[in-house]
Amino acid sequence: MTSIFAADGKQTACTIIEAEPNTVTQVKTLDTDGYTAIQLGFGEKKEKHTTKAELNHFSKAQTTPKKFVKEFRNYSVSKNIGETISLADLFEEGDQVEIVGTTKGKGFQGVVKRHGFSGVGEATHGQHDRSRAPGSLGGSSYPSRVFKGLRMAGRMGGDRVKVKGLKVVKIFPDKNYILISGSVPGHNGSIVLIQK
Repeated sequence: MTSIFAADGKQTACTIIEAEPNTVTQVKTLDTDGYTAIQLGFGEKKEKHTTKAELNHFSKAQTTPKKFVKEFRNYSVSKNIGETISLADLFEEGDQVEIVGTTKGKGFQGVVKRHGFSGVGEATHGQHDRSRAPGSLGGSSYPSRVFKGLRMAGRMGGDRVKVKGLKVVKIFPDKNYILISGSVPGHNGSIVLIQK
């Protein structure tokens, strides 16, 4: 993350996202597919790592194989197969956007870190190493099981999430950079989806 200063001196925390131009790999219409959509490809991929079906698909678009392909329904920008879509075509400064990404994986965590349990709190009254333990689970002879969804220790992070209400602060079309206020899910270098 970085910070940007407005004309009045107000500081805004921003995340820099590099958004390379996407190539239109397929245009779906009501006549051929039953719904309207546009398919965009991103990132270069070697031919030796591409299946024959993918090679045929990208050859129709007259483009090199792409690593990531995503379909968008009810797309407003009208483009033909093989054309590219840049930041200037989609976003303007001040737009409200939603960002979809995979959060950072944090591995196996206990209940204090994962769910915000307070632990035992007291070190006296016979407590030895139970300060971060979950405590009683609640089930004895009835119901003789652990209820589904009970908050316990386990793997944390690595979830697909959508962050809403983020604002486009600044766009650098020559460098393909977009500055978005606030935090964006994922680690540095991860792939995210920006949508209005």
